[in-house]
Parts: sequence; C-alpha cells; structure tokens
Amino acid sequence: MNYTNKQFGALGEKLAVKYLKEHKYKILEKNYKNKVGEIDIIALDGSEIAFIEVKTRSAQPYLSGRYSVDKRKQFHIMRAASWYMEVNKTSLQPRFDIIEVEVDRSSGELVKIEHFKNAFSQTESYSRF
Repeated sequence: MNYTNKQFGALGEKLAVKYLKEHKYKILEKNYKNKVGEIDIIALDGSEIAFIEVKTRSAQPYLSGRYSVDKRKQFHIMRAASWYMEVNKTSLQPRFDIIEVEVDRSSGELVKIEHFKNAFSQTESYSRF
C-alpha cells in the first residue's frame, strides 16, 4: 500500500496505542491538542502520567526517530502537558516518553517498537500561558 505521510504517522500511533494497552497503560487521550501545543498520546502508567511522542519510521531508517524530537519540540510538548495538567487538575507525576515505531512501508507491518521512558524532562515551569 502507498501510505501518505499522514496515514503512515496515524498507523504508527495506532500501533503505539496497541503496544501501550498490552503493557497495561490506560489511554487518556490520543492526538490531544490545546492552544499551546499537541501531544500524540497521554496515558496512565501506575502513579505517573505519560506524555508520549510517537515517531514512525520506515524499516531500517538511517536516523532513529527519537533524535527528531529536538529541544524545540520538547518545549512544545512540555507546555501542552503543563496546560493539560492544569486544566485536568491532576497531581500525578508527569513523564515524557518517546515511542519509536518502525514499520514496513509497503506492507504496513510492524517491524519494531522501542519505548524510551523519561526520554526528556521538564526543568522549568510552563504554568504561564
């Protein structure tokens, strides 16, 4: 199948959600957006709330997807997460993860999933929007 980039990314997110459910995460939000940013997946993992960026790559990529989550992207994710936590009045410990999904682009079959827990951390408050 010829996937558009948007379809390919959606496939990766779907596979990431399946992976998380299999690992006992409770999915709270998918494709969450607010006025300061967006987050691919928000999920509960015990006493932590995981804000998860999903990076979908073709099989055997030259560059790992987690490296494309640069400081600028991290900043936007953290701002959106702070907004989410403020609006939803949660005191859970936030965590920022990256899930890298490697997919065979022609068949759409999963090749590999890697979950990087605590891939980056918030070092300052983003409570002022």
